[in-house]
Amino acid sequence: MHIAWLGKKSPFCGNVTYSREVTNALLDRGYQVSFLHFAQEADIPTNVFPGFNSGQNPNGAHGWQLAAEVSLPCIYKSTIYTIPTLKSSKVLSEALRQLQPDLVHASLTLSPLDFVLPEICEDLNLPLVATFHPPFAHQNRPLTSGRQRLQHLTYQLYAPFLPNYHRTIVFSDLQRDLLGELNVPKNQVEVIPNGVDVRKYSPGYSQIKYELNADILFVYQGRIAMEKNVEALLKAWKQSNLGPKCKLAIVGDGPLAASLQATYGPEHNIIWLGYVADEQRRIEILRGADVFILPSLVEGLSLSLLEAMACGLACIATDVGADGEVLSNGAGIVVSTQSLTTQLKTVLPLLRDQPELIKILGQKARQRVLERYTLSANITMLEELYDRLLQQNRPVPVTTLA
Repeated sequence: MHIAWLGKKSPFCGNVTYSREVTNALLDRGYQVSFLHFAQEADIPTNVFPGFNSGQNPNGAHGWQLAAEVSLPCIYKSTIYTIPTLKSSKVLSEALRQLQPDLVHASLTLSPLDFVLPEICEDLNLPLVATFHPPFAHQNRPLTSGRQRLQHLTYQLYAPFLPNYHRTIVFSDLQRDLLGELNVPKNQVEVIPNGVDVRKYSPGYSQIKYELNADILFVYQGRIAMEKNVEALLKAWKQSNLGPKCKLAIVGDGPLAASLQATYGPEHNIIWLGYVADEQRRIEILRGADVFILPSLVEGLSLSLLEAMACGLACIATDVGADGEVLSNGAGIVVSTQSLTTQLKTVLPLLRDQPELIKILGQKARQRVLERYTLSANITMLEELYDRLLQQNRPVPVTTLA
């Protein structure tokens, strides 16, 4: 089966990670995969077909090669949205015509092209799947921040168009219910959560505590941006004053990194490790840490959280998106975005003083991932969805009377 995957290659965000992990897994299972992504025109090679490179592999899959890589011209792209050029839809249509895939899967990039893709695929008679994963707020809670209101507007904007896709994948029942409230038919929405490769992300040996001179290591891993609410964590850490043998490692980069680093530094036992590109090094950090903290104001379903859980860390996360659902029933500590600093000032000393609790929470976290959030199981669910859609799209044979 040949899958044409439309996703993100850069800049780094959850969509990039999702596209990389799923396409790698599909390649490992013997699928043909072509990868289509946005690139600014100056970065697109000029050859026979604009942006088309056969046999390239932007994802570094495990020894397998993509059938093709196609660069779609854009004016601007960010971690949140993309602005394509006027000719991008023509490039996309011609690429799909040449590639002749069996099915198209779009990890939606919040671009105008998302709204014309169903028409392109209908003209080519191609089954079309969307993964819709913007962060979201719960329907039964007030939208207290501008960021939350913006995310809800994103759902309202997309809801009338999602039924034009043959299926829309979301990461949680909460997200499906939200789309149902916006009149997206539930029978067109599939819940397939993010998944983690639990062979790679697993408990194991690490020297990171020795490197950082820590007895207990707390870690945040993700973008340093407004929606991640990292400053609330840093304030709580500073005010808690857990002592010199407790360290907080901040892994990641973003627009707020420089200003926060200037205020919260080594004198507060905070270690800024910056963006760590090497996956094995990120795994080593998680394996050596004790507690993972995710203080976000909005989320979809955090892959960073799932990776930490798979490595056996005790996890603290805000009840936004599906993260609270992931940690429910004792798999972790769920806190509110309201008065977050105050809550963390209570929880952090508790964990410092209760190493046995850290151990129990870490065991429960990994068990929850093994039960519900393995990449292998979720790719199997995706395969089953592909098979169903291809069966439905197959022409009915014509029988004639002898």
